[in-house]
Amino acid sequence: MAGVQDQLEIKFRLTDGSDIGPKSFPTATSVATLKESILAQWPKEKDNGPRTVKDVKLISGGKILDNSRTVGDCRSPLCDIPGTVTTMHVVVQQPPQEKGTNLFQNIILV
Repeated sequence: MAGVQDQLEIKFRLTDGSDIGPKSFPTATSVATLKESILAQWPKEKDNGPRTVKDVKLISGGKILDNSRTVGDCRSPLCDIPGTVTTMHVVVQQPPQEKGTNLFQNIILV
């Protein structure tokens, strides 16, 4: 029974309501590794996907998860019941616009 508790079944809910997963992860898995898994499984047909781990924010139980934490650290005893699937919400943060780029550079003045 201890082996089952050392794993967490997680699905990742994207902003359009679609999911990646569910997939089983050991509780020792870091949040950064979860994000790498999301990058690898990101649907190719979706626009504005993340390019790096830094572009991805994971939210579970109303909290943004820190990259250095593990799945076990982030587990909530009230929400993450053994034997069920935990849903984590994925937010893609687009990188800031490059300095020196003008938002209006494509506007043609007549």
